[in-house]
Amino acid sequence: MNQITVYTTSTCPYCDMMKNFLKEQGLSFNEVNVQLDQAAANRLVKTTGQLGMPQTEINGQWVLGFDPEKVMSLVK
Repeated sequence: MNQITVYTTSTCPYCDMMKNFLKEQGLSFNEVNVQLDQAAANRLVKTTGQLGMPQTEINGQWVLGFDPEKVMSLVK
């Protein structure tokens, strides 16, 4: 079972592309909207050092931005 979390904002088109891609692949994921959760936003910046969205954690590995090839290389 893959552990996938997508960190998003409300106004990010690439976030929607990432979520749609995961759905098309039949991959379930949790979404954390960092615009609505400041604590999660702070943790994310501490963890990855990145502000851009989306950021997707897959089984402990990070994908920055919309990168379907990297996503598929990390899922089981």
